[in-house]
Amino acid sequence: MTKTAEAKPAAELVFVTAVSRLDVFGRYLCQSPCISSGRRQLVAFFNAPSAAHAFNSTLDSLPADASSTWLVWVHQDVLLPGDWDELFLGALRSAHGSMPSMAVAGVYGVASAQANARRAGHVLDRGSPLREPAPLPCEVDSLDELLFAVRADTRLKLDPAMGFDFYATDLVLQAQARGAVAVVLDAYCEHWSDTPAGGAIPDRMAERILRSGKAFEAKWSHRLPVETSWLKVQAPGDVERFVSGLRNRQP
Repeated sequence: MTKTAEAKPAAELVFVTAVSRLDVFGRYLCQSPCISSGRRQLVAFFNAPSAAHAFNSTLDSLPADASSTWLVWVHQDVLLPGDWDELFLGALRSAHGSMPSMAVAGVYGVASAQANARRAGHVLDRGSPLREPAPLPCEVDSLDELLFAVRADTRLKLDPAMGFDFYATDLVLQAQARGAVAVVLDAYCEHWSDTPAGGAIPDRMAERILRSGKAFEAKWSHRLPVETSWLKVQAPGDVERFVSGLRNRQP
């Protein structure tokens, strides 16, 4: 196992997103002050075939030794309030002191390596405030896809096989396999997804999740169980059972 080299605290952020709906993109992410002001660079991919296509292409465009740059993946339906970018940079600098091997950072995740999984993060999700009791920064074993950042010089990439699901947790496990860590920081933001929490899902979404889930289970069968923010994967087949349950709730 090769341990990821330590880096200096972050000094720059570059944002990347995948856009499937212009109205949502314009209502939320584009209205974030750090983006709308032009203070930070945003690279947008329209109708990308996977999260990996957008993220990896942007990472490849950055200097290979960009140890002071973090590439921030963010959903089109996320609103970053006020001086969020400065808040996030400050949180990165603060966490670096106690977690110098931090390679991935996000705003919501789960520490599941212990007997009792604990959630970490401070976000507004679909109008509901989530402020988990875990002290921040918190080392985690999975991250929610709504927003996460990767230290550019680690060259950690998303796996195209994950499509648009499980890719953040896959990234965390990749980092851990290199001896690095993933951390949830205190950097409040708003997530305005129109997907019902815990509700029935359309067949097209179910098939998408199932494809990604099977790829995730096969790739990381030796690391299970892993708990994400919406599903605990204990053994191959759990994703299929979960998706089947959501389909069965449909009228």
